Amino acid sequence: MLLFRIVDTIRKANKNITTALTVVVVLFLTVTCSNDKPDTIAAIVDRSTLPRLHALDISTVISDSGITRYRISAPVWDIYDKANNPYWEFPKGIHFEKFDLNLKVDANIHARYAKFNENEQLWELKGKVRSTNLQGELFETEQLFWSQRQERFYSDSLIKITQKSHIITGIGFESNQAMTKYVIKQPQGIFPVDKEANGTN
Repeated sequence: MLLFRIVDTIRKANKNITTALTVVVVLFLTVTCSNDKPDTIAAIVDRSTLPRLHALDISTVISDSGITRYRISAPVWDIYDKANNPYWEFPKGIHFEKFDLNLKVDANIHARYAKFNENEQLWELKGKVRSTNLQGELFETEQLFWSQRQERFYSDSLIKITQKSHIITGIGFESNQAMTKYVIKQPQGIFPVDKEANGTN
């Protein structure tokens, strides 16, 4: 009789455990089924605002008709090829060297920001723009445009040109690509270089 009671108690316990497990499984399946929708990511609405290429710490050369013409170095380079007017952007600055046909650097430019319009072949350089030509003349301005198509540099901003013996300042500037032939639209002054201040004899 005692054995029968023990067996009966075990059966009831097993039945209760089975019932509890069934309830847990049903609840689990209910929760799982209600959350079986996959996580979704919002679609890109405007592709023109995202760069096709985002490159860091780049240094590259650009060729024209098989001849190396330019060297570009920049911390960040973004290419927006789907914009209405496709462009390259260098938001953290650029160092640019232009080569002549003999692969000599005939101009170099440094700026804190740069943008290149692909369709117009036009560069916009901004922020502490500094350029040096073959004669060693230093050009300084806050904004400079370079039209590769027209092969000229120009600016409507204040420009300072440091030559070996003089410093020339003015508003507005236009030059050939080598920055060897240039015109200042509104000259403000020509000042002798202070050789002692520059540490020369």
